[in-house]
Amino acid sequence: MNDQAITLSCRGVWKLFGDHCDTFLNSKNRSPTQQEVRNAGLIGAVQNASFDIHQGEIFIIMGLSGSGKSTLVRCLTKLIEPTAGNVLFNGEDLLAMPEKALIEVRRHKMGMVFQHFALLPHLTVLDNVAFPLSLQGIKRAPREQRALEVIELVGLAGRESYYPRELSGGQQQRVGIARSLAVEPEIWFLDEPFSALDPLIRREMQDEFLRLQNVLHKTIVFITHDFDEAIRLADRIAIMQDGAIVQIGSPEELILNPATDYVAEFTQQIPREKVLTAKSIMTPIPVNTSSPPTFNKTVKQDARVKHFAADVVHDSERIGVVNDRGELIGTLTPDMVIDVLVSGDPET
Repeated sequence: MNDQAITLSCRGVWKLFGDHCDTFLNSKNRSPTQQEVRNAGLIGAVQNASFDIHQGEIFIIMGLSGSGKSTLVRCLTKLIEPTAGNVLFNGEDLLAMPEKALIEVRRHKMGMVFQHFALLPHLTVLDNVAFPLSLQGIKRAPREQRALEVIELVGLAGRESYYPRELSGGQQQRVGIARSLAVEPEIWFLDEPFSALDPLIRREMQDEFLRLQNVLHKTIVFITHDFDEAIRLADRIAIMQDGAIVQIGSPEELILNPATDYVAEFTQQIPREKVLTAKSIMTPIPVNTSSPPTFNKTVKQDARVKHFAADVVHDSERIGVVNDRGELIGTLTPDMVIDVLVSGDPET
């Protein structure tokens, strides 16, 4: 992902609540400790957040309730004004942008989906989805054509004339997703979009989300407090605690190399076989080895352990690991897989 262009760059973003926040930050050279923030009687909702989000990446921000993740996303879109910092979208600082220009960016280049669907109850599915296009001044025929396209994309074809009250929770969320996609955004913000749904519907919506991403390849900022959801969806995860980002990494990196005790505790209940890939546990073989071993079976390097564990353990033989070009890069033994399964059991 590091070779991709940077779509959004967050630099030293703070959001403090209380009196004289600017003066306080400047007196501390914009780098106070959490204790100094508390001693000043301020609430550090977001504290010195810095990261880059790459084009086409699913970047997940997660943490417990009150950790600052929703506030951070609202700072990234300037729905709330940060106390300090810079947010660069395609190289332009959103925080320095005139209000009129910022509104145009939100209308044309950003899509937003929130936990509460906020559908307009007096409008049909078609009109709800077309609503942001009407704000852009697009005429009825082309905006309805675009709305019909995204309604079909999210699997709601045939329900264009329904009203929100006539839809299930999952269907309402699909309308919200379609509405946010109607403007063909460059970056897509989703704030706990599935958390209000029943577990089965939530799983279905995660599958639908991944299907859409495989088609659209959007740059996505996604908030959740559910680590299972995060590891299913994320390219990288940023974990927040008390307003600060304590670690950013792939799901594997967070599991294998937690930066703090908090991250270790946050991830300890996640079965490792759900997260670890063949590449992360294999014994490497240098590419272009003169006499590479041969195997009856191989798995791809990014395959999760849970997807091939049963076959490896049952067959009791080594298997090869191949990269995206089909080249052999490593080997796996049943013992390696068993070690993951045992260490991944929270009860052991």
